[in-house]
Amino acid sequence: MWAPDIYEGSPTPVTAFLSIAPKISISANISRVSIYGSYGATLQQIFFFCSIASMILGALAAMAQTKVKRPLAHSSIGHVGYIRTGFSCGTIEGIQSLLIGIFIYALMTIDAFAIVSALRQTRVKYIADLGALAKTNPISAITFSITMFSYAGIPPLAGFCSKFYLFFAALGCGAYFLAPVGVVTSVIGCWAAGRLPRVSQFGGPKGVLRAPDT
Repeated sequence: MWAPDIYEGSPTPVTAFLSIAPKISISANISRVSIYGSYGATLQQIFFFCSIASMILGALAAMAQTKVKRPLAHSSIGHVGYIRTGFSCGTIEGIQSLLIGIFIYALMTIDAFAIVSALRQTRVKYIADLGALAKTNPISAITFSITMFSYAGIPPLAGFCSKFYLFFAALGCGAYFLAPVGVVTSVIGCWAAGRLPRVSQFGGPKGVLRAPDT
């Protein structure tokens, strides 16, 4: 619940660190628990619930955001749910898909926040501020669009491959309810994450980047 506010109020490099480092650390520790520790049905059910809750919250909450960093925060929450799908399986295939998901998520997040950080001089704060980005900085606009489409899981981008492996690992371990929920929330997330590239490419005449304060 506090993640969007922290993302919004923190400097962009700090936000990027908070978005990546804790997830890698927690994933590594829980993977050790899954491999070397006791992994029973109760723990698996807890992972199921947490995964579904994170995916639903991340997809629905991102739809109402108007600032650039807040959809990224909710997308981060949703990706925690997708990544936790690998824990829920309790299998080697689940851990493998988890590692692939973490790696791809880290690359996408570094790319997204690098672009946001590069645009800080133009005071890009709201999604509407991205309206003129295609004209003023077309390379950044195209890169940002591809990154957000990958976040949404649109094929054949890397984000789609990540979710593909995670959902098939869930089906392979018998989590037949978890995979459809992930697919539905991914479709919802396509609309939420797709708003940023849509505005950056087709923002219209009102989307004007503001000059930095002097």
